[in-house]
Parts: sequence; structure tokens; C-alpha cells
Amino acid sequence: MTMPTQAVLRALLTAPERERYGLELCELAGLPSGTLYPILARLEQAGWVESRWEEPETHVTEGRPRRRYYRITTDGAEQAREAIAKAYRSRRQRVPGWVVGLS
Repeated sequence: MTMPTQAVLRALLTAPERERYGLELCELAGLPSGTLYPILARLEQAGWVESRWEEPETHVTEGRPRRRYYRITTDGAEQAREAIAKAYRSRRQRVPGWVVGLS
């Protein structure tokens, strides 16, 4: 698993029940949009992430482009934690408590 993918998963795992829009995830993961969106597409295809477009009334009222919101699925969160823990172990680093302590 690449470091950018881990960064996206960590950003989504900070509040797994919360939906986040793309540019918010860019900031949280510290990645440019050109890196983030292909990762989100792959995670969604794998079933780890789900997305939805916001209602048109919201962005029209606020005078901005329409946002797509992403949320990690329950299964995705579990698999992400396992994959991140495995990546830490393969680098022989101590697995952070937030990876193993969250379920």
C-alpha cells in the first residue's frame, strides 16, 4: 500500500462516520487533487469508500461548485486499519494505537 493511499485512509479514519468532500481530504491527507481523486476512485471501486453528490440547492445557494462527499464504509474502515497496521509492521515500525485501538 502506497504512502499516499495510507494518508487518504488515515484522513478518512479520523472520523469514519463523517462525510468529507474532496478538497477537505486534500488538506487532511496533504495531497494534491491529482493524487487524491484516483486513490478515492480505486477505494470506491474496492468497496472501502462510498460517495455522493451534494444536493444542487446547497451549492447554488452558496455560489460554489457542487461537492462530492466521501465516507469510508464500515468494512472499508476495518480493512483499512488492518492494511495500515500491516504496512507499519512490514517497515518494522510500532503500530500506532489509533490503528489497533479503533474498531
